[in-house]
Amino acid sequence: MSRFVDKISVLERLSSPMAEAEGIARGGLLVHHRHHHPRGPSVTLGQLFKRVGEAHSGGGVGDEDASQPHHVVAMGEFDGAGGGGLASRPLPIVLTFTNLSYSVKRARNMFLFRKSRLAMDPAAGLATPDAFSGSKTLLDSISGEAREGEIFAVLGASGSGKSTLIDALANRIARESLQGSITLNDEKLDDQLLKVISAYVMQDDLLFPMLTVEETLMFSAEFRLPRSLSASKKKSRVQALIDQLGLRTSAKTIIGDEIHRGVSGGERRRVSIGIDIIHDPIILFLDEPTSGLDSTSAFMVTKVLQRIAHSGSIVIMSVHQPSYRILCLLDRLLFLSRGQTVYSGPPDGLRGFFSDFGHPIPANENPTEFALDLIRELEGTPTGARSLVDFNKTHQSVRLAVAAADKPSLSLNDAISGSISRGKLVSGATEGAPSAPSVQNYANPFWIEVGVLTKRSFTNSKRMPELFGVRLGAVLVTGFILATIFWRLDNSPRGVQERLGFFAIAMSTMFYTCADALPVFLQERNIFMRETAHNAYRRSSYVLSHTIVGFPPLVLLSIAFASTTFFAVGLAGSMQGFFFFVLIVLASFWAGSGFVTFLSGVVTHIMLGCAVVLSVLAYFLLFSGFFIDRSRIPDYWIWFHYLSLVKYPYEAVMQNEFDDPRKCFVRGVQMFDNTPFGGLPEAIKLNVLKSISSSLGVNITSQTCITTGTNILEQQSVTQLSKWDCLWIAVAWGFFFRFLFYISLLLGSRNKRR
Repeated sequence: MSRFVDKISVLERLSSPMAEAEGIARGGLLVHHRHHHPRGPSVTLGQLFKRVGEAHSGGGVGDEDASQPHHVVAMGEFDGAGGGGLASRPLPIVLTFTNLSYSVKRARNMFLFRKSRLAMDPAAGLATPDAFSGSKTLLDSISGEAREGEIFAVLGASGSGKSTLIDALANRIARESLQGSITLNDEKLDDQLLKVISAYVMQDDLLFPMLTVEETLMFSAEFRLPRSLSASKKKSRVQALIDQLGLRTSAKTIIGDEIHRGVSGGERRRVSIGIDIIHDPIILFLDEPTSGLDSTSAFMVTKVLQRIAHSGSIVIMSVHQPSYRILCLLDRLLFLSRGQTVYSGPPDGLRGFFSDFGHPIPANENPTEFALDLIRELEGTPTGARSLVDFNKTHQSVRLAVAAADKPSLSLNDAISGSISRGKLVSGATEGAPSAPSVQNYANPFWIEVGVLTKRSFTNSKRMPELFGVRLGAVLVTGFILATIFWRLDNSPRGVQERLGFFAIAMSTMFYTCADALPVFLQERNIFMRETAHNAYRRSSYVLSHTIVGFPPLVLLSIAFASTTFFAVGLAGSMQGFFFFVLIVLASFWAGSGFVTFLSGVVTHIMLGCAVVLSVLAYFLLFSGFFIDRSRIPDYWIWFHYLSLVKYPYEAVMQNEFDDPRKCFVRGVQMFDNTPFGGLPEAIKLNVLKSISSSLGVNITSQTCITTGTNILEQQSVTQLSKWDCLWIAVAWGFFFRFLFYISLLLGSRNKRR
């Protein structure tokens, strides 16, 4: 079976004048590089982006007419007049990795120390070095190469190191933790350059459930394609990608989730691939793209990857156990066993390799299934797979001597230039001199990213109105309960105490209601990690967009709660007091959602996050000043009083209610309420009041004002800040926690192993 596209499709492309012109141009360009440009220094980012911009502004793929579909360049084994085939030009780009090794430290404790010292390798029956060093080797001197136009597949049993190797090649392991070298055309691969020219497709399909396939790809195009491309050209590119991925029939179908029915598993996986190849990367990494799919869907996904490879990309993927049909689509295989190489070479070399090893593959059996079964069988023997590892080293030494001459003759600079001229790498174009030391790392400016992120979130949210409906229902039910419990409070001493209780419960309820922000971001966390790993957008853009999308619901919830409770409870201030009450409720929601949003950037599990949120908010309420007066809080805890988010809204609503020296809350005999004299007859209380008046020399009648609103504030130690100061401090807390959220994203989303 041929590894490349059918010659019929190649001839169809060559028959068009555009394809013929492209082939001649490519041939001329590559011959020019081959004969006139010796190997030079590695391409700089400035030069790379310069060439991207020139390619797109000069009539490249990015600037083709919007009415014409985006053609994928076929790389078949043919001798075209234009020199576009592989047979007529040197290998342009080769990713080579040599002696990659990676170890992680084991967690050890005193109880297991003796067992770890006596740990035995179940396969070899001998104490391993890792057992005594406290580390575990995940990769052990892995070498190989992946070439443009081919699919490089990493195979092995679970725990063999497949995903670890993919992460190492994709720069998802810290360089200081990884030993060995990774080069592109024999030149050291710069981390920033790799991020620009590559894409990484995770094993899980991380997509917004209520967006359609077309919308998902279009939003990806808005992120990754440069602003220089018009909207029509971006749409044309998306439509071409939909056809390339075989998603035309489901283009208008939502992705779906456990509740909403959407596309199939295979289509979902192809969408995941599509959003990462919209900018046509030169290198594509995939972590088990066929995992969890049926055989037909897995084959279709691999067929799509073959077309991507033939368009001029290096495709590197891990696969657990491919079927025979999938095996026929692969170009290079690397079998791993416990982090060591047991076979490296083409699929058609498997039979000869295992025949030489003394275990010939039966004619009617899938070679990969036979190889994996044999590896598992050897791993269970006393010597393990060591014999196969040693045999592979001997076998590879012979192959490397033969393949030494088959090396790329182009420098990395020229090879990437050639790829760009063929329409690859359609993102990150910037203007400037080729030697510019610093260039933009993102395809679009900040404000465009914010707009696209905001539009995407609003689109996804408006199709799930039940989420806001649940929040609104919870606020209305809470407000209704509080309104009926604290109905029409009077201006008696008991009414004062009930008002204080209402304020404390109402303000703390605002913060507890904000706990729903935690699962919202945690659901988006992995999507955010994937998109920012290759600079789809800035983290600051996400934070601002997250704030913009979340603010309108807070306004509606604040108005709903205030309207339900303010007039029913009988709070003071008429409409002016009502508007301030709305503002302070909004500030409470704002500060609370900011705090929960910050925690969502720190914790990674919903249950852990909820436990932290509920406990911390309980402490905020405890130190707010309601349960214990500020003057009674010990000095070593007073700092928490000023950090309490409930303190400032609580004091603000108290001042909104009581900050009026003309308003009286305790008159005459009411001073005996909540005292042992409170149950005495009215006549006795009047006589006691007269006795007190004569003793003090002050005329106190039943209508004399004993306690004003100002006195209540003094009794509660609410004298340091005005209500507007408290409002602005609550607002400032909201901004501060969102800034901490941004810092947590910067520090926690580097997405690298240590």
